[in-house]
Amino acid sequence: MKKKLEINEQNICRFEKKMRQEEREPSTIEMYLRIVRNFGVWADGRVINKETVLEWKSALTEQGYCPSTVNSMLAAVNKFFACMGFDKYKVRYLRLQRRVFSHPGRELTKQEYNTLVETAYRTGNERLGLLMETICATGIRVSEVKYITVEAVRKGMAEVALKGKIRTILLSNKLCRKLLKYAGKQKIASGEIFITRSGKGLSRKFIWAEMKRLGRQAGIAGSKLFPHNLRHLFARTFYQVSRDVVKLANVLGHASIETTRIYLMTTGKEYARQLNRLGLVL
Repeated sequence: MKKKLEINEQNICRFEKKMRQEEREPSTIEMYLRIVRNFGVWADGRVINKETVLEWKSALTEQGYCPSTVNSMLAAVNKFFACMGFDKYKVRYLRLQRRVFSHPGRELTKQEYNTLVETAYRTGNERLGLLMETICATGIRVSEVKYITVEAVRKGMAEVALKGKIRTILLSNKLCRKLLKYAGKQKIASGEIFITRSGKGLSRKFIWAEMKRLGRQAGIAGSKLFPHNLRHLFARTFYQVSRDVVKLANVLGHASIETTRIYLMTTGKEYARQLNRLGLVL
């Protein structure tokens, strides 16, 4: 008798356990579980097989989801199938043409970043202002903020452990002075520096919401206001100074230089300026 795959809470819990064992990011686990549940709701009792998944893939495209979003959803269900031992149900991703330049509506400029930080300090939100400076001056992921501790700042470096790998993040002298001064004012003698009033670490959702609120005060487009954009700004700025993509990949903790190259895409406006400088139109 053929074994059937069911999308039920028992299998979803098994999937979650597997991802936690692989030390996946909490945000990734949350997203994958949500997508698999949504796929189960869409399937609505139908037999789960490759044909069903292909039908779902087509439905997502017809509903107007962009190709990268569709591929993210497919990645979640493909991972679920692999975990359940049903690799035969996995489907191919949509083919995407590599972009030459980034979307100007999403790229945070250095001037906009400066405006955000200045607005945060001016409105009394020192924690958010310093947090943005810390992410942007180090290139850490928002999930790595917890490694910015009083002990790390005193040493001038933070040891970040993620996915079985450890990398060292250097902290500039100026940043260390600001972080220690802030910790002193908040009476934080040890442990994480960026915490809530109850002493808990700041979640991704909380930081995102704070940045959105700040953006409205500063007049910055909401499409540019997410923590990961600070990491992108660090990458572009670091590369402009060093011109060393290999070193940048190591600093960011990327396993592939191709991932780092995505961070270095210029906007269409900058790309147009580069074309104009070629001087090939008489």
